[in-house]
Amino acid sequence: RFYLALRRGGSALTVAMASENGKRPYTEKKPTSYKLQPTYRYGPKGCLLEATKNHGYENDHGSTLMMAGSHHLTWTQQPTQVLVIKKFRDSYVTDCFKSLTTWLHEKQNMKVHVEASILDEEELSDDHGFREVHEAMVPFTPGQAELKDIDFIICLGGDGTLLYASSLFESSAPPLIGFHLGSLGFLTPFSFENFQSALSRVIAGNCSLTLRTRLHCQVVKCKKDQRLDKKIVRQRSQSFNESLPVFASPNPQSAPPTKTELLVLNEVVIDRGPSPYLTNLDIYCDDHAITSVQGDGVIIATPTGSTAYSTAAGSSMVHPSVPALIITPICPHSLSFRPILVPSSSRIRVAVSPESRHLAWAAFDGRNRQQLSQGDRQDCVQFSMVSLLLTLILSVC
Repeated sequence: RFYLALRRGGSALTVAMASENGKRPYTEKKPTSYKLQPTYRYGPKGCLLEATKNHGYENDHGSTLMMAGSHHLTWTQQPTQVLVIKKFRDSYVTDCFKSLTTWLHEKQNMKVHVEASILDEEELSDDHGFREVHEAMVPFTPGQAELKDIDFIICLGGDGTLLYASSLFESSAPPLIGFHLGSLGFLTPFSFENFQSALSRVIAGNCSLTLRTRLHCQVVKCKKDQRLDKKIVRQRSQSFNESLPVFASPNPQSAPPTKTELLVLNEVVIDRGPSPYLTNLDIYCDDHAITSVQGDGVIIATPTGSTAYSTAAGSSMVHPSVPALIITPICPHSLSFRPILVPSSSRIRVAVSPESRHLAWAAFDGRNRQQLSQGDRQDCVQFSMVSLLLTLILSVC
């Protein structure tokens, strides 16, 4: 008797036939393209407890999936430097900031790093009782200190403050603990009333972690003198029975396009902006055209961002441990396009269709809003999941 053994090799399918003798004629190699392999970094002194390094299970693809809350933080040395980020110009948060930094400076003998814009606030600089602590603070410059100086981060505010803290670190960020002092608190589970007890346990290394993947975004914009061939190449999608426009290659003699790279924790929103017209966006996955969106826009979200705008637009919530990307249309003028999940190893590209009546705008975690042109200029945004994780302190033990 015979059976078919299908084995994927590149983009082709190789069919192997063999006689059935109770054993497989070959050992099928487990694919590794589905495996997200993050580089775990927990600041200059943070590490995982030995008992929890291998606390997980292996799925059918050979990927080790960590259980939520199974990571426990400890320190190789006593933490001595902390970055405190607070909500800007909020009197109540400023009072909490004073209490927190005074306790860190006087009771824990820690060096407190603060942004220069916060140090210039009048409520801090004009407070004579706070002068000693204020003078001992170290101004924090994004991109210079990075991991070599900061042991962990404290956020005072809501989810927006935490997203801002994530944007300050272009590489992996130190462990971050968030105190809920804002309007939304999905990512800030700690109450400020118990900050001394919570931080004492964090400094002692008694806390569990959750690892949040971030999305690497690359904005590719053509210069004004860089024009593409007017001819539109029709490429048939491998996923749908419809043809989507794909631009021809630009003139090789023209200047190369400019590229801007950003990291986001929640999502990237590409929408019609202030235009009253619907926008047309072409979406590609691993260089294959999958669909075209006609509507208000599209959301590319991480599992962390699945509880934000993506859920409000009708998508599902995705657990942070699931390695996936969520593509959610915003008010699509269609009955067939619904939110879809793709593996975290996928490379997504979104471009404004030449048939679009107007340009589009892209926002990255609600910041760095950029314009994307349509027509004969091939502006696009490319996405891929990266191993530059954000380590959130989930609870204290």
